[in-house]
Amino acid sequence: MKRIILSVIILCAAINAGAQDTLKLETPAKDTLTAQVQVADTLLNSEEESLLPENYLFTQRLLWGKKGLMRNLNVFELSEDSRNLEMNIRSYTVRAHQYLGYASLLSMIGAGITGQQLYKGNERNKDLHETFAGLSNVFYFSSAAIALFQPPVMHDRAKGFTKFRIHRVLSVIHLSSMIATNLLSGLQEDNPKLKPYHKAAAITAFSSLFLATVVIKF
Repeated sequence: MKRIILSVIILCAAINAGAQDTLKLETPAKDTLTAQVQVADTLLNSEEESLLPENYLFTQRLLWGKKGLMRNLNVFELSEDSRNLEMNIRSYTVRAHQYLGYASLLSMIGAGITGQQLYKGNERNKDLHETFAGLSNVFYFSSAAIALFQPPVMHDRAKGFTKFRIHRVLSVIHLSSMIATNLLSGLQEDNPKLKPYHKAAAITAFSSLFLATVVIKF
């Protein structure tokens, strides 16, 4: 009888030890599964980030960044297919940006000619000057909005002194000048002393926009 009881005790001990060994083996398995999930998430995030350039405008990030507003639409969920679609959209926006830039230059020329006549005392061209100035603003700021909110390029541009960097520097200059031109335009009516500054800002806006247009063509 004692032998039977002893055998039962030994058997139970063996079963208990086996169960503990099984539990010990399960723990690494769970840890391994968690590690695999983390690796998969890392690879997915890395793949998504590789679809976007490292450096692009914050205005573009609002729409086209990893968590941008456009990512809420199924068609623009961040993937290789959606980025290819964005590049097609960008090709159209780039052309629209260019054509509106050309229209801005032409209307600026008209505003400059009529504005010079106003400075000479020819008030008959005031309405025409305001028309050209209004068109300049519509064309210019439409072109600027397209550049600010269009999809970013697929990859970062080459570093260094490139035509794209020169174009960007000039864009900061003509954007600031256009804003200054419009502000001074309203202020000069009550303060004629501001007319030379208004003229200087307008010339700077036209010159830098013209240079930016020429530079990007090289």
